Amino acid sequence: MEQQMWDIVIVGGGPAGMAAGIYASRSKLSAVILEKAKPGGQAATTEEMENYPGFGRGATGPGIMEAMRKHAEDFGTTIIKDEVVDVELDGAVKKVITKSGATYQGKAVILCPGARPRSLNVKGEKDFIGKGVSWCATCDADFFEELDVVVVGNGDAAIEEAMYLTKFAESVSVIVIHDEGILDCNKASAEKAFANPKMKWIWNSVLEEIKGDGIVEKVAIKNLKTGEIWDLETNGVFFFVGTVPQTAFLKDKVELDGQGYIVTNNKMETNVPGVYAAGDAIQKYLRQVVTAAADGAIAAVAAEKYLAEEEAFNAQVLEQELPVAVAFWAPQNENSIQMVSALEQAMTGFEKAKLVKIDVYRNQLTSSRYEVKDIPAVLVFNKGEVKARFEGSFTADEVVQKIDGGLA
Repeated sequence: MEQQMWDIVIVGGGPAGMAAGIYASRSKLSAVILEKAKPGGQAATTEEMENYPGFGRGATGPGIMEAMRKHAEDFGTTIIKDEVVDVELDGAVKKVITKSGATYQGKAVILCPGARPRSLNVKGEKDFIGKGVSWCATCDADFFEELDVVVVGNGDAAIEEAMYLTKFAESVSVIVIHDEGILDCNKASAEKAFANPKMKWIWNSVLEEIKGDGIVEKVAIKNLKTGEIWDLETNGVFFFVGTVPQTAFLKDKVELDGQGYIVTNNKMETNVPGVYAAGDAIQKYLRQVVTAAADGAIAAVAAEKYLAEEEAFNAQVLEQELPVAVAFWAPQNENSIQMVSALEQAMTGFEKAKLVKIDVYRNQLTSSRYEVKDIPAVLVFNKGEVKARFEGSFTADEVVQKIDGGLA
C-alpha cells in the first residue's frame, strides 16, 4: 500500500537514526524511522554504556536509547516497526519498500542500517553476551580491571583493541591462527604489541568453546598443528574479527566499498542526490554510539538544506510559466558579481523572463546537477528545461537577445 509523502524517510532506528529523527523533526520536517526490531539497534542490547557523554557511570545502553526514542517522538518523529527490503532512490521522490508490503515515499532518505560484529558462532559465544563476551574494548575494558581476558583476532583493529585492554586488564591473551611471530596487523602495531609485557600469545590456535557458570570462566583452545584442545582460565573474551554492514539491500542502489560499507562525504551525502547515510554502515574510523549520533545529526541537517534548496529552485525556476535566466555567481568572484549586476540592469523592465541569482557556494547541489563548473554562468530555463547556456565570455545583452528571440 502507498503511504503518505514524508520529508525524510530514515532506514534504521539505532543511535544514528534516532539522532537524524530528532534533528529532522526539530527542523519542522516530517520524518519516519523504519526499524525492524526494537528501537535503539545494537546499543539497546549493551547493558553498560558508561562512555556516552553526559550519562557517566551506571548508564545503560537500553536506558540511553530509550531516552533517544522518547526525545525523537517528543519532537514529532514517527517510529514504525518494519523491515526495509528494497529502495528506489532515483528521481525526486524516493521509495522505501518494507517486508510487510508497505511503500514509504520520501523527498529525502537517510540510510542507517548499521553493522553487526562478525560472529564466529563458537559454542557458548551467544550464551555469554554481556556476561564476559564483548566486541568493544572501548565500551567494556574498565569492567575487566586487573582481570584476565582473551582476544580473538590479529588484524589492525584486534591488536589496537588488545593494546587498549592492557591499560585495564592484568593480562591479555591473543589467540592467533598463524605461526609464531606472524600477525595480520601492520608492522608498527605488531612491534608495540610484542613489547607489551601484559600481552600473551597463543599461536597456531583457534577458539573452540567459551565456558562458565553464569559468567565467563574459561575457554577451550585448539592447537591447529597438534589437534590438542586445552582450557585456559579467563574472565572475558573479546572478538575482533571485523564487522558486517547490513547493506545487502543497497547493492547497485548507492555506492558501496569493497566490504559493503556505504561511501559518503563529510556531509553524509551518498552518490545519489537526496540520499544520505549515517552510523556504523558507512566508511568511518570509529564506530561508537556517540559517533553514530553525530553522523545522524549531520545527515539530517544536510538533508534539510537539500530540501530547502530543492523547494526554492522548483518554485523560482522549474515551475515558472515565463522563461527564467539563472545567474550562477559567488561573492568571491568579481567577474560573476559584475555579470549579475549587468543582467539586473539589462532585464529591468524586460517582461519576457525573470532573473534568479544562485550563489554556487550555498547551492552546491544545484550547481553540480547542472554541471556549472566555471562562473559567471547563465542558464536559461523554459518550462523546467535548460534552453540556453552561457559560460566563459558573454554579455548580459546576449542573454536578453537570446530570450527575446524566442526559445525553441
